[in-house]
Amino acid sequence: MDGLMLGLAGAALAAGLAGTGSAIGTGIAGQAGSGVVAEDPEKFGRLLLLQALPGTQGIYGIVGLFLAIGKMTALGLTAMTAAQGWQVLFACVPLAITGLTSGIAQGKVSGAACGLVAKRPDEMGKGMIFAIVVETYAVLGLLGTILLLQTVGA
Repeated sequence: MDGLMLGLAGAALAAGLAGTGSAIGTGIAGQAGSGVVAEDPEKFGRLLLLQALPGTQGIYGIVGLFLAIGKMTALGLTAMTAAQGWQVLFACVPLAITGLTSGIAQGKVSGAACGLVAKRPDEMGKGMIFAIVVETYAVLGLLGTILLLQTVGA
């Protein structure tokens, strides 16, 4: 039973911290976008896309949660050893940390991109590229978790 609790803690951290990063990031971008829309409502569509970008980390967190639960199910939920539980927990750490930090950082970059759209609407693509660069690290965190989960119980 200890293995199951440890594994569930890892899955919960992956989903919870990545989701927190997304919530904070989309909040930051949403605040910036709301300020721009107050002055020019026509820019709402472009700004909504920028606000949504930091939300992907939460999606990755849920994917990590499902993958961790799938691994634990394959191991036999109640038969998991403490060592296997620790392995699942630590396998979820890359996603948890990168999801939290990149979600917040991407929100700040997306918020700055909202300012760019306010002054130069035709330059939105450049602002998105800046935000997408941050996304790379969330994807790498998810990849790290996927690779580590494959080694659990091996």
